[in-house]
Amino acid sequence: KRRFIDKYWYSEFKMEALSTLMSNFRQLSANIIWGAIATPAVVLLILTLLILPIPAFMLDIMFTFNIVLSLLIIMVAINTSTPMEFSSFPIVILFATVMRLGLNVASTRVVLLNGHEGTAAAGRVIEAFGEFVIGGNYAVGFIVFSILIIINFVVITKGAGRVSEVIARFTLDALPGKQMAIDADLNAGVIDQETAKARRATVSQESDFFGSMDGASKFVRGDAVAGLLILLINLVGGLAIGMLQYDLTFDQASRAYVLLTIGDGLVAQVPALILSLSTAIIVSRVTTTESAPEQATSQLGNSTAFGVAGATLTILGLIPGMPNGVFLSLGISAMVVAYFLWKKEKKSDISPQDPTELQPTEDSETLELDWDDANQVDVIGIQLGYGLIPLIEQGATGKLLQRVKGIRKKLSSDFGFLLPTIRIRDNLDIPPSDYKIVLNGTVRGSGTIEIGRELAINPGQVLEEVEGSKTKEPAFGLDAVWIREQDREYAQAVGYTVVDSATVIATHLNHLLRSSTDEVFTFDIAQELLDKLSESSPKLLEDYIPEKLDLGSLVRILQNLLAEGVPLSDMRSILETIAENTAKSKDTDFLTSSVRARLGRLIVQQTTIPGSTMEVMTLEPELEQLLTTMLTSAPSREEVALDPDLSSSFFQAVAESIEEFEQDEKQPILVVSPTIRAWLATLIRKGGGDISVLSYREIPDDQSIRVVKTISLTQSNQEE
Repeated sequence: KRRFIDKYWYSEFKMEALSTLMSNFRQLSANIIWGAIATPAVVLLILTLLILPIPAFMLDIMFTFNIVLSLLIIMVAINTSTPMEFSSFPIVILFATVMRLGLNVASTRVVLLNGHEGTAAAGRVIEAFGEFVIGGNYAVGFIVFSILIIINFVVITKGAGRVSEVIARFTLDALPGKQMAIDADLNAGVIDQETAKARRATVSQESDFFGSMDGASKFVRGDAVAGLLILLINLVGGLAIGMLQYDLTFDQASRAYVLLTIGDGLVAQVPALILSLSTAIIVSRVTTTESAPEQATSQLGNSTAFGVAGATLTILGLIPGMPNGVFLSLGISAMVVAYFLWKKEKKSDISPQDPTELQPTEDSETLELDWDDANQVDVIGIQLGYGLIPLIEQGATGKLLQRVKGIRKKLSSDFGFLLPTIRIRDNLDIPPSDYKIVLNGTVRGSGTIEIGRELAINPGQVLEEVEGSKTKEPAFGLDAVWIREQDREYAQAVGYTVVDSATVIATHLNHLLRSSTDEVFTFDIAQELLDKLSESSPKLLEDYIPEKLDLGSLVRILQNLLAEGVPLSDMRSILETIAENTAKSKDTDFLTSSVRARLGRLIVQQTTIPGSTMEVMTLEPELEQLLTTMLTSAPSREEVALDPDLSSSFFQAVAESIEEFEQDEKQPILVVSPTIRAWLATLIRKGGGDISVLSYREIPDDQSIRVVKTISLTQSNQEE
């Protein structure tokens, strides 16, 4: 038995292995032949058409092949379920377009050289289109050709080009979200590593495809323009050659050359029109599991629609003077189709089910969910009521997109990292004229806009008030008035600052982002900063993160800096300082203070003109000692609690000092000891004070300082 198994089983195994090997060899050979021979052959053929003279019978073959190729392309485009099934379409468009233009050049050469010999000089295909399709009348042929050009250029290629552009932009905008969704599924265990890899490849290929289609649609549009120009050149050149070189009369030259030229144009434009239609089908279809005919059959097979259309056509057919026979026959046919569709729909609705088997419904607890059912919030977003949609449309009023783009660019430059994408969406749940600014899913600011009006802001001193709807400027709470556009110059003349609606929202967004920059600084941004720095300074990050300091601690340090307006533009110095001090302590507050001391010159430069004396305020020694004792004796910085009377007196004294500085048009700067600087800065910031709190360590040695104010708790009590 063992010898029998060894003899026959292994023989069968060897035959199967040999068959598989031969199949793989044939497939590999076919790929090599198509890749190494077919593609270069097509390129050489195109060059031949452009350079060498082609006999008439070869033109017939090539024109026929061009028509067949265009029909093949449109059939594939119609019957694909998703555009990615025809991912080679952009390169096919390129080769088909260049081949057709090469045929135009070759046929033009033959027509101009041999056109005086008769209508068959350029081959039977051109002659057929010139004689049979247009009836031998060059005027009719020119009109037909012009109509084809208009249909191709104005309708199909223009629409397909616009759709390609929009899809390419939306696909590229959605790429980060799709990648994040794949990572989320992978981390949640919904998919394995191989599936995630395949889905990433699909997403990348999809973005490349639609980006290529955006450019490939320009080939089709340019082909339509080239066809018109070639026709005009051939008409003028043919008439000139016929009358000047061959002494033909104008009528003879027209019959010999114009018919051939128009026939040549038509035989080239028909495949061009088909290819343009193929492009439009590929880019305009919605991706599903069905092909275009299946989608159309399932969605157009509506009994109500057929019934209404048939009844309307039947009624029109009963009116005297109408083409009664045609209208009645088509109307009755449509109602018959509607009847059968209605019976089919009714049958599918009442089809019996097995009573022993309970079909799951959408309300069933066994309904499976995926990550697409969970809303992921945007880091930065603007929600608009539907009445504010004109602010993001193209035109004179649609300035919000440009304003937001400018803010993102400016803040990215100021703070040293690329701000996350700012998403602008419409929200039907808010009033039409309202907007909301959302950070990490929470509303941080809102306001009301009056479309068609401008906001006149009162800076504090105006010659007279202007008429309009009184309101508050949303960013800083200043008194303002909504005025008509024609009153803008008058309002500016009396002292108002006038801005448009888009600028109001953009200013509010800018103010919120500057005061909340640390909240929009995410782990992903930190990783991008490190990746960018590793390109120029790889040794700085080698064996440092996460071996010596985890990414979470680094993000916390950078967020601490951003919370107090310190930019991250000098990441090299920041990381060098952290690397030098991690051996002492990995406490994020200690490392933040060390970085601020290293960046002291940059911090001072934000508040003081270089070379000038920095005017500051300080705390009374007794008050500073009291705050230091309270902070050092508390278990943690978060557990320090000020006495209510002390807190009230302290904040009042700080507010009075800030007001004095602002009246003198000076930047309020408070200098304290390094021990209490971070805690005091957070305390004053929570109390609403707009002041820069520095420590003695952060001021460069060569910076001159003048103390112009000392904050004490007695000054407010004395004034009371």
